[in-house]
Amino acid sequence: MKKTIALLLCLLALTSIAQGSLAESPAVADASQMTAVEEVVEPGMRPVYAEDLVDGEYDIAFKCSSSMFRIDSALLKVHDGQMEAVLTMGSKSFLYVWPGSAEEAAAAPASDRIAPAEAEDGRQTYTIPVEALDAPIPCAAYSKNKELWYDRTVLFRADSLPTEAFREGFFTTAGSLGLKDGNYTAAVTLGGGSGRAKVESPAALTVEDGLCTARIVWGSKNYDYMKVGETQYFPVNTEGNAAFEIPVLWFDRPMPVIADTVAMSEPHEIAYTLLFDAKSLEAVS
Repeated sequence: MKKTIALLLCLLALTSIAQGSLAESPAVADASQMTAVEEVVEPGMRPVYAEDLVDGEYDIAFKCSSSMFRIDSALLKVHDGQMEAVLTMGSKSFLYVWPGSAEEAAAAPASDRIAPAEAEDGRQTYTIPVEALDAPIPCAAYSKNKELWYDRTVLFRADSLPTEAFREGFFTTAGSLGLKDGNYTAAVTLGGGSGRAKVESPAALTVEDGLCTARIVWGSKNYDYMKVGETQYFPVNTEGNAAFEIPVLWFDRPMPVIADTVAMSEPHEIAYTLLFDAKSLEAVS
């Protein structure tokens, strides 16, 4: 009888150890257990590092590879050559996150996992390191219900920061390129939207007193205004496809713009980016 009890106690102990081991090394979700993965990097994006930014805190736009990892908002903190982002989550379905792959997260000690903090409104926040903006950042998340680590990728958009967040000399401008007053052409690439819209390329550029203006001609007549920052611009033509003259804030990085389309049942503002290629600049006599 004593031997039987001892054997049972031994089995219980082994089971407890095994369960504890599983708790320390949770399983990783495979492809069949994940929703569709979205690409987060857009054409023309180049990494932006902490050394490119002025120290401070900035609300920042983001994109995630999975709709299941619901981020309500993100706050970027830049200090002493380092960046981190505070993610405010839309649900409490995750127990931990990890700045890396799901396999790395599962193998890491439980004490190293990033646990949530609670915001004033009761929502959960996670603070993760950010190596660069406009670059994919692996961020594994541990599901409370599924008890699995899921691979996620997050990208923080540099073009959502105010211009004053960037250090002097960061942007390539008409001034930094030494462009003389005159007329030019440059290749321009449209990003954002549904992917169906088009603009003519190369675009005609005019430089005057160091400031560059581009004539943007859309592939349809169904645009009634554009916005660059808070400034609104209206078509400069009355026939044919809609054409606008807007400032070129910088070259070689996507420049955010808004275009209002009247092609739908009611006017609708759409966020786009325009990338002007400095290498393609040609003077027009």
